[in-house]
Amino acid sequence: MYEQFAESIVLHQDDVGMCHGANVAFLELSHLGSITSGSVMVPCPWFAEAASMATTNPELDLGVHLTLTAEKEFYRWRPISDSSKSTGLVDEHGFMWRDVSSVRKHANLEAVKVELRAQIETAIASGFDVTHLDAHMGATLAPEFCEIYLDLGVEFRLPVLITRKLSHYGPNNHIVGVGDDQFAPFVESAKAKNLPVFERVLETNFARPSSVELADDAYQEMFSQKLNGLTFAALHPNAPGEVEVIEPRQFHVRTREYEIFRSKDYLNWLKQKPVKAIGMRVIRDAMRNAA
Repeated sequence: MYEQFAESIVLHQDDVGMCHGANVAFLELSHLGSITSGSVMVPCPWFAEAASMATTNPELDLGVHLTLTAEKEFYRWRPISDSSKSTGLVDEHGFMWRDVSSVRKHANLEAVKVELRAQIETAIASGFDVTHLDAHMGATLAPEFCEIYLDLGVEFRLPVLITRKLSHYGPNNHIVGVGDDQFAPFVESAKAKNLPVFERVLETNFARPSSVELADDAYQEMFSQKLNGLTFAALHPNAPGEVEVIEPRQFHVRTREYEIFRSKDYLNWLKQKPVKAIGMRVIRDAMRNAA
């Protein structure tokens, strides 16, 4: 059912709703066409603005960036369902854990299920057309949570982001100690549930030091490589203004992406259609029509 999307790429913005600058970038770059989809972090402070934007601009392609971690040093968020320590969803300060390993170690599975469902239901209730589910820091792809993730996709009739191999999933460094063999049963489960399976997730290079200026053609090269199957680019553009204090060591990566994706040279290159860029809504609609 998903063969029509072979050799397509979703140019996706993660972390919408994390801060105002992320929302600014998503709205502007979606209108420019350099971003074709995004996903919102429901527990974050700027979720309401992102949801309002998507309701007011129904052409925006916005899913839910299912969130179980709050990794920043001072800019933190809590579960929206139950922030009591008995859930295992929060650290000693009452915020979501900073890393996926801690969530895997401490979280109660039923509490995870309740929290993820609450995030989806909150997004839907806010009034915008939710297009898909994906995972902040890849947390819901961990073996403890992946079947919950897939079942929620089926329940809400939404595609989820999962790759044919975990090694093909860009942010897999957060899921420590899990190999392709251990991940394979979840891929087979996704296929059995008629969920789309992506070939690869490309990701923003957060390791790039601030001393290295990234050129437009770095992304042109990334998106022009030979892509087999359906590809997802997990990108993180952010307008300047507050992200500099939220993420002082890596903000330059986000703001530089924003500059590149709105630049005339990059937009002119993109208009030449060197890549077959699609959003997640068309995949969701194909999934629902097939069902």
